[in-house]
Amino acid sequence: MPVIRGVTMEGNLENSMGLEFYDLSHPFGLQKPNWPYFQDVQIERIHYMAKSGVLSQRITTSMHHTTHIDAPAHVVEGTPFMDEVPLPHFFGSGIVVSIPKKQWEPIGYDDLEKAAGKLVRPRDVVIVNTGWHEKYEDSEEYFCLSPGFVKSAGEWFVEKKVKVVGHDTQANDHPLATAIGPHRNGPIHPHLAAEYKKWSGGRDWKDDHPEWEPVHRLLFKNGILGIENVGGEIDKVTGRRCTFAMFPWRWERGDGCIIRLVAIADPKGTYRIESGERF
Repeated sequence: MPVIRGVTMEGNLENSMGLEFYDLSHPFGLQKPNWPYFQDVQIERIHYMAKSGVLSQRITTSMHHTTHIDAPAHVVEGTPFMDEVPLPHFFGSGIVVSIPKKQWEPIGYDDLEKAAGKLVRPRDVVIVNTGWHEKYEDSEEYFCLSPGFVKSAGEWFVEKKVKVVGHDTQANDHPLATAIGPHRNGPIHPHLAAEYKKWSGGRDWKDDHPEWEPVHRLLFKNGILGIENVGGEIDKVTGRRCTFAMFPWRWERGDGCIIRLVAIADPKGTYRIESGERF
């Protein structure tokens, strides 16, 4: 077992349960990558060792920061808040599939069917690895130029009856179907209109992305949750079926929550969840 700062602890891959744990989360902290118009994270030590003999910290943050899960109420009025989502939606089996994509490339129905159509099961967690997690940084490239799901991808997830969607990009929708593009409070970066026209060979971004967050709305109206900014050890479990845990806070009327997304494998198949019998 590893020794961490002088303390012996069970390891992610070597532990008494015989399970393998893979962290699919990006780190949270000061000056980490953040959505382009959100206030930066603030962390203050209100007690520390030299002062009080204990460490206590105060954090100010949006919950849509680093690896996080959205509640349906984040986008669709009248749908469940974070504390109203039943617990089975934060735990279950599923797959991590590779769909490599480059700048602004769409991820649609055909991409998902080719990568996962024969693998996905009803009520699965489906996580998509585009390779974009390698670009996770405080940059316009990561947040504004990423590939992303288009409406037909949302239709695929609904058709397959999955319960959670995760991906290594900035939002459940293509960035140009968000406020980064010409929708709602956007465009956050107006110069991207000309860049998109050049990139697309003359097409207007409003024609190629006419709807505001259509995938968010398709998922949430059908009881499917979405995890944004997946990263960490995602490459180690790509192409594998695992069990996933992603529990948020029990935040009343919460619109989303930062999570520790964990993929769990049981190589020997010997671990069992306790039956719950009384003692």
